[in-house]
Amino acid sequence: MLSAPGGGNYLIFFPSHQFLDEVHEAFIDNFYDEASTEILVQKSFMSEEARESFLDRFSIGNNVDLNEVIHMDIEVVEDKNILGFCVMGGIFSEGIDLKYDSLIGVIVVGPGIPMVCNEREIIRAYFDDKGVDGYDYAYRYPGMNKVLQAAGRVIRTEEDTGVVALLDDRFMQGSYRSLFPREWKNYKVVSTNTVKNAVSQFWSET
Repeated sequence: MLSAPGGGNYLIFFPSHQFLDEVHEAFIDNFYDEASTEILVQKSFMSEEARESFLDRFSIGNNVDLNEVIHMDIEVVEDKNILGFCVMGGIFSEGIDLKYDSLIGVIVVGPGIPMVCNEREIIRAYFDDKGVDGYDYAYRYPGMNKVLQAAGRVIRTEEDTGVVALLDDRFMQGSYRSLFPREWKNYKVVSTNTVKNAVSQFWSET
């Protein structure tokens, strides 16, 4: 798990609920440490109360009683790292403010490309006929918009510091890098073998 010294809270954004569920299951089976980490999962439908409780778990103290919301017996241990599994373009990817140490990192899995459908293909054909790349307007731009929305959860004030990890080789293509905000110009390319050291170095220098 990526973390600052002493740990911290992360949101992981997936392109679909199906992908989220598959990774969540694999994480539980292979990496989950119940003693140090609490996992929250965005459901396909959540009431307003459930959404607020999800976000409140990231607040200082993590003192919200989830038992009252989801009617399950949950043992809440203070000072655990919070790891939230969410969907890009969903209810937790925009319009939420997790300031300061409430959230220290966001992991975005994939470039958020919308699924192929008739509406998207009509948009693509329209812009192709105009002499520009219709794929950009139908798929790439909407996908990157969701990526940027998700990434924007981690930096909400001038005092915030955090990590944004983009997981997909496609992000290294020029067509995607050209859409990075200027604040990302000093990004670092890592692999599964180097990411832990890179993140540790970032926090040691912060």
